[in-house]
Amino acid sequence: MSIAVTQSLEFDITDELTSRPVGSADHLKEKQYIQDLALRLGEAPEEVLPRFVEIAMRMSGANSAGLSLYEPEPAPGVFRWHHLIGELARFNNATTPRNNSPCGVTLDRTGPVLMQHVERVYDWVAEAGIVVPEVLLVPLFVGRTEPVGTLWIVSNSIGHFHSGHARVAGDLASFVGTVLRVQRTEEELKRALEAQETVSREMSHRVKNLFALVNTMIRFGAKSARDKDDFSQTLTGRMLALASAHEMVMTKDKVDAADLDHVIRSIVEPHEHDAGTRFLLNGTTMAVRPQSISGLALVINELATNAIKYGALASDEGQVSISWDTEDDALNVRWEERGGAAIEAVPERIGFGSRLLDTTIVRQFGGTLSHDWRREGVVVSIKLPLTAILG
Repeated sequence: MSIAVTQSLEFDITDELTSRPVGSADHLKEKQYIQDLALRLGEAPEEVLPRFVEIAMRMSGANSAGLSLYEPEPAPGVFRWHHLIGELARFNNATTPRNNSPCGVTLDRTGPVLMQHVERVYDWVAEAGIVVPEVLLVPLFVGRTEPVGTLWIVSNSIGHFHSGHARVAGDLASFVGTVLRVQRTEEELKRALEAQETVSREMSHRVKNLFALVNTMIRFGAKSARDKDDFSQTLTGRMLALASAHEMVMTKDKVDAADLDHVIRSIVEPHEHDAGTRFLLNGTTMAVRPQSISGLALVINELATNAIKYGALASDEGQVSISWDTEDDALNVRWEERGGAAIEAVPERIGFGSRLLDTTIVRQFGGTLSHDWRREGVVVSIKLPLTAILG
């Protein structure tokens, strides 16, 4: 805990919640609000969180309210303000420090917190020109043990909040925690269905490319084979390597973590010369988590297929250099082609293969992708967050 947070404990008046007089509770109104939230969950789920904040402010008679949801990356993370209403609405989408804020104190305690004039101890509050005579905070949980943020309610009057307000806010927060858990489950299901659809479309795409790939294997194999037995053995090995790459793509969450070098070699091996000079690999050793192997295999296979059909590997003299390293919190992969036909113009057509690359790199991994169409060969630069890759 930072020095500022330690000092803020002088402004922590949580104990006063139990000593202040409590007015009569309006249980019927509370029940109606919960029913309203439940109805919106079924009919308009996007309205649940902003309505939750509005109800919390109304029930407590406060002047402003909002949600602070915790974003853990990069560590130690920040809180981002959502659905602000009242006098502080203009700060919607602002961020605050995890370890130097009332919200951080609330998550650490996992219970209600009451503070007064937090701007006198948290510099970032004062610098924003915010005056907080009194603020009540309650934690939000997804499930029973995972805190994801806080609900905070601000009053312009000192002595305003009491234990009844904390109880109502806590009950509402429990309901909204269930909503957040449902939304998270739906998002995970949606991503799983999108991934399944992507793999299915990739299979169709692969079938269309299969004859071109086999033709390439036969053509290079026939040139270098000593005799038909040698040719048969070499072609069989390449076909098995291609099958291994296919299995790696289709197998998800069922393999051990693999070294990135091994993953890439497994994909490009079917397209390699006997002399092993078409692909030059250079990179640091790192374990790829099982959930990421399929996506990486899809990306490398698509780049290799494109190189064979349209790029440097369409030529006998063509080569591809694949290098990777880490910088800060990212994995940088560089795919550089050379030795093929000169590139005269940037390709205009964007097919499924390009969309597949974008879907996998940007949407699945949260990374970036760029092409540099040099005359001597295309250079593809990929940047992926390590948190999405490492085992």
